Amino acid sequence: MALPVFAAAAEATTSPKTEPGGLDGAMVFATSCGWCHQSGGRVAGRGPRLAGTDKSDDFIIDRIKKGKAPVMPSFGRSFNDEQLRAIVAYIRSLHDEP
Repeated sequence: MALPVFAAAAEATTSPKTEPGGLDGAMVFATSCGWCHQSGGRVAGRGPRLAGTDKSDDFIIDRIKKGKAPVMPSFGRSFNDEQLRAIVAYIRSLHDEP
């Protein structure tokens, strides 16, 4: 059973994955990506499951920036490079989560 969006956001923030430099990737993910990538990206929702992805960091960053019509909007103007690295670090950490 998938968690409601607000529960997924709260779950993501209870075990933050922090990018070197202190940016909380879990929080950035929860507030922008968690609406579609359920349970903090651990299960499919409106967006695909991200835990254990085999996509490259560059692919993930490009997808976040450009989106994928018609299902994912572009976030190219929403995140700076540090935030994008923090999101990728968070996604990479998901394989360690139960």
